[in-house]
Amino acid sequence: MGRFIYEEDTRVDIDDRALHHLQLVMTSKLRRGEPFAFSWKEDARSGGGRTSVWVHSGSSLVFVFSGSRQPSLNRAWVDELSSAANSPSGLRLLPEPAPVPASADSGVRA
Repeated sequence: MGRFIYEEDTRVDIDDRALHHLQLVMTSKLRRGEPFAFSWKEDARSGGGRTSVWVHSGSSLVFVFSGSRQPSLNRAWVDELSSAANSPSGLRLLPEPAPVPASADSGVRA
């Protein structure tokens, strides 16, 4: 289980695989100078609510992975997360879709 840390004091545990995909989408948006909202559901132990943060070029973001190996990339998941990040409601962790076969990959990159 990895951890996403926002501005040093906001922390959320996220599976390493999902965190890797979120990191790709977030860093891509920030490289393009595109701020966005990122929201997640809190664990039931902490009340089960929802947290949303505004991510921009001045934000302090830390991605902590528990494993040492980089997970394989699911391009379909990156595309879905990128679409969410570009929507008015912002980025949120979506379930991982089935990978798109290599022959059907359109070559579009986040």
